Amino acid sequence: MVQAALNGLSKNDLYLFNEGSSYHSYRFMGAHPVRVDGIEGVRFTVWAPNAATVRVIGGFNNWNGSKHRMKRIGKTGIYSLFISDINEGELYKYEIVTSEGTVIRKADPYAFFAERRPNTASVVTQLGGYEWEDADWYAKKREKPAYSNPLLIYEVHAGSWKIKGKEDFYTYDELSDELIPYVANMGYTHIELMPISEHPLDQSWGYQITGFYGVTSRYGSPKQLMRFVDKCHQHDIGVILDWVPGHFCKDDHGLRMFDGTPLFEGPDAKRAEKPLWGTLSFDFGRSEVISFLISNAIYWMDVFHMDGLRVDAVASMINLHMDKPPEMFTFNYFGGSDNLDALRFLKKLNETVFHYYPDTLMLAEDSSAWPAVTAPTYKGGLGFNFKWNMGWMNDMLRYMALDPPERAHHHHLITFSLLYAFSENFVLPLSHDEVVHGKCSLLNKMPGTYEEKFAQLRLFYGFWMTHPGKKLLFMGSEWGQFDEWKDGDMLDWMVLEYDTHRTMHHYVKSLNGFYLNQPSLWERDSNPDCFEWIDVHNAAQSVISFIRRGNSDFSVIVANFSGNNYYDYRIGVPEPGLYSSIINSNDTQFGGTDTQLHPFYSSESIAWHGHNQSISLHLPPFTFLLLNLDPGDTH
Repeated sequence: MVQAALNGLSKNDLYLFNEGSSYHSYRFMGAHPVRVDGIEGVRFTVWAPNAATVRVIGGFNNWNGSKHRMKRIGKTGIYSLFISDINEGELYKYEIVTSEGTVIRKADPYAFFAERRPNTASVVTQLGGYEWEDADWYAKKREKPAYSNPLLIYEVHAGSWKIKGKEDFYTYDELSDELIPYVANMGYTHIELMPISEHPLDQSWGYQITGFYGVTSRYGSPKQLMRFVDKCHQHDIGVILDWVPGHFCKDDHGLRMFDGTPLFEGPDAKRAEKPLWGTLSFDFGRSEVISFLISNAIYWMDVFHMDGLRVDAVASMINLHMDKPPEMFTFNYFGGSDNLDALRFLKKLNETVFHYYPDTLMLAEDSSAWPAVTAPTYKGGLGFNFKWNMGWMNDMLRYMALDPPERAHHHHLITFSLLYAFSENFVLPLSHDEVVHGKCSLLNKMPGTYEEKFAQLRLFYGFWMTHPGKKLLFMGSEWGQFDEWKDGDMLDWMVLEYDTHRTMHHYVKSLNGFYLNQPSLWERDSNPDCFEWIDVHNAAQSVISFIRRGNSDFSVIVANFSGNNYYDYRIGVPEPGLYSSIINSNDTQFGGTDTQLHPFYSSESIAWHGHNQSISLHLPPFTFLLLNLDPGDTH
């Protein structure tokens, strides 16, 4: 009986799935067009251990599964059925009779595609056959480790970067034609796609998922997504996927109570419920759930050539009490609030991903103070290679929102991050989370007049680009969008008709280009030797100055966060010579007011800030300067 139910399935695969070590379970779970005993058809396989009966229903049987009852495979909890004479494109669901006799209909947890919402059926989909042309990209990745190279990420919501009308989205192919050239022209190294797994509600932005393996049908087919990623790689752009293993939504056709029992979410409602989000946490202590999730991570790299995953809500995964009232608190074996199962899962996830894809980016979106998030697991870490620096982001946005005279009293907000900047491998995120729900756009967080808002945003971007850590910017922020992000509309592209926004756009592009070509800003990002304060203590004038060092070059950075004009502002410099002004945020080409720029500053033998040499600068209000020693100078 067991042998009859296998339909070409491997007993070893099923064992590993149950054991929690099947890292390619998408290859046999779900719906797969196959040939069995010379007959073409589709093999359906699903995990529903507590079901009384499981049937396949679809358009091919008029949604009546009486003739398509699945066979249970021994004690695995897995059901399978081969149905002949059906092909790719068929709609289907699983009809499950629970142990209590209730009949429920569920989408396939492993479906590769689904009907467009609000419809919820899964679609039989063949993933093979796409001819990739990105071998050169993979060779370049091997030659350019992320730690010691520029990483400049453009975060994109595919449903609102550009649209053709209300809920009339660009397809992946149309995004290929417009988004990729735009990103390449702006100088970004990577696109980060907000979640594109199948989800029922547009307003969840993809963070509340029903189909973890399904490429959302809002924007086209899986093959179109493959073409999009392939074209990104051909333009030397990597693609990072925002991945959400922490929770799933409660829609009836999804994972909740999948076989009539709490299967994916676990039996303890206090632990499973995420009341703030109205979702359910995965049961990270269940081996089959681990196979499901780790296989999903590998799936996006195997099938779609994703270059990395930004793992959402790590803090919520590892803390049993986060965002829960005291009456919902649960405790681990030792009486603490750490989710030990989630911690084991994250370590296993990263070990597995790096085993198969050593050059992958695994970025933790983690707001906790958990130590060693980016340390290897063999050293006691969680095994990610980058972590979002939420502390820096929160401090800096709080600081920039202050009235300039108040900044002198909060100087620590711009300096504190350097006390821990090298404790992890950080990405400095200016993400979608900071420009929604009444938080204002980045531009509108800046105080002051219309012109002062733009000047301060340019200043802020300059400091962001030169602070240690890799970079991430949310779409629309590159031209200083005034309105906060509206997920149902496209970005305010029309503002580029105005000089202030157009020059801001030009400034960000110029800043990006300089970053890419300046090794001092990324070559030693994770090494404390890459950074040296010139003057960290000038709170009274709200000015900071520091040095960034690469392997063989250095840059001098000065930032005036005050509204005051400082003449003859002297800073110490590490070497004698002529210092070129490479970036001046107050340049008129960037929308500034400085018409008498100083392209060069000659050092003098005046000891200052612990250096034997110094230069004297003019610092207009809200100005960022980046200076390089002229290599041809023989001063």
